[in-house]
Amino acid sequence: MGIQFGDKLKKLRQENGWSQEKLAEELDVSRQAVYKWEANKGYPDIDKLIKISDIFNVTIDDLIKKDKIMQNKISIDEAKSFEQFSDPGFYLGATIALIGLLTDFDSVSFIFMIFGLVIMISYKDILNVLKRLVKDFKEIIKS
Repeated sequence: MGIQFGDKLKKLRQENGWSQEKLAEELDVSRQAVYKWEANKGYPDIDKLIKISDIFNVTIDDLIKKDKIMQNKISIDEAKSFEQFSDPGFYLGATIALIGLLTDFDSVSFIFMIFGLVIMISYKDILNVLKRLVKDFKEIIKS
């Protein structure tokens, strides 16, 4: 598996004569957070990782290169953060709500706004219900 991030961090900190308290203060985190990282029980956010690389004059690659667990965590987190912006329901709902705001048809405009908000909030749930309905309908037809 290679050397984990926490082991590298602890080694760098000790080689440079830094205490966990000093590093925590420099990174604006608790000493417990630094302890957790060094014990390989958690990982810092990317902004803290950048600060650590600057403090100890090493590249981020040097810090995480052989730590496959951390690399996988970063990949998963990036996918999750992109996923929230790739939801077509948000954009569809926002568009419908905007149409409701920009039109001047009183109750119809209000209905568009509410419908748009509902789609923004529950698009995935609506899709899951529709998928189940289609699946059930296909089973009924096969019978």
